[in-house]
Amino acid sequence: MEAATASGEDCWEGAAGTLLSMSPGSSLSVVYHSLFGSHDDLLLLEVDEHLLPEMLDQRVTIRGQPDEDAVLCTASATYALKFVGTSNTVCLVPPGNPSSKNQQSRCNSNGGPDSPAAAPQTAVSVLKVASGNMELVQVAPRLDKLKSLLRKRPYRLEEDEDAEDMEDGVKYSSGLYRWDDLVNMIQASDEELMAGLRSLSAVEINGYWRVVSERSMDDMLRMLLNNSMIQGWKISELKEDEVVPVLVADGFPHTIVLHCLGTFGLKKEGNLGDCVWELDEKRVCLHFAKQALSGGKMKLGNFMEKWISGLPHGMQGDLEMLQGEVLYETLGVETWVHAFSVSDLPSTPADRFAALFQERPKWAWKDLQAYVRDLRVPGLSSEALLIKYTRRTQPTADAEPIFSAR
Repeated sequence: MEAATASGEDCWEGAAGTLLSMSPGSSLSVVYHSLFGSHDDLLLLEVDEHLLPEMLDQRVTIRGQPDEDAVLCTASATYALKFVGTSNTVCLVPPGNPSSKNQQSRCNSNGGPDSPAAAPQTAVSVLKVASGNMELVQVAPRLDKLKSLLRKRPYRLEEDEDAEDMEDGVKYSSGLYRWDDLVNMIQASDEELMAGLRSLSAVEINGYWRVVSERSMDDMLRMLLNNSMIQGWKISELKEDEVVPVLVADGFPHTIVLHCLGTFGLKKEGNLGDCVWELDEKRVCLHFAKQALSGGKMKLGNFMEKWISGLPHGMQGDLEMLQGEVLYETLGVETWVHAFSVSDLPSTPADRFAALFQERPKWAWKDLQAYVRDLRVPGLSSEALLIKYTRRTQPTADAEPIFSAR
């Protein structure tokens, strides 16, 4: 057996250190370690170069419940952990320790590192034979569970009027989740989790992340519009320091008032540097469209009349605003419309397409597009998703394509 010392100040010895110190053409003996075994708690993980710094700096976490497949999360991305077997024999050897400078001097005293006498006869002990390694595959965050958890107990304005409920801490917190709770329960990176909360229009109330009930948001918006008329506020220029105190005086919590402005408005800076909000026409019109359809399917003409008549003065509703929120169907000579929101559909492609084809067996592209454009799967384009989950038919070259389940 031949061995050589590693370059630098340390002379590595023992176990893996011996391997690190070997020179080309060297050989050594391999024996079983006294603790050799399966060691199921030891796994090899293959990591790309761009992820290595985060791994070494301990900026990654493993997330998942006992009944879920674990994922690895960085600050901004989620990765599935997949085991890949190998036909090669991969031996795991315990790490060695660098010797002192005096020991290094003794290593070199017999003729230098290239001298056979300089390399003590030793053997490497194998602790485990690995049958494969774990690979990381970037996946979309698994946020359907977040939607399910938060919608079980939406915030209602009446909660703040129930003093007894507020005083009972255990009763109040039942079914509610703080940020740390969600981090432990949802398989998504911190950035993806926060983006998921924003997409649900969630707000932190008393330390818990909540979605606000449709009725409470409707009450808030109508009160805001009513006060705009009474106070002479322009809905395109709502000054925060004027609007918030008035609505708080009407009994609405400060946090919910700001949430309402953020949900239905766009924040901008006023001429004097103050905070100003402009109600977004599309968001407000969409809210009133949902309210008009809350009773179920309607004839298109009746819906339009009810919807347009309920809009704030100066706002114009357009059916283009409702893409991904309503579906139309023709029955005889009448066109009917009903609510069908993309926000209520699963976020995973397989479940999303299953839900879509359960609603309709065939989809025209002009209708389907709004319900699939938000799907994000690393490594797959929108076209690839359509090929994987749908069957496209087109009777003629100039006909609109029709998509059905594959």
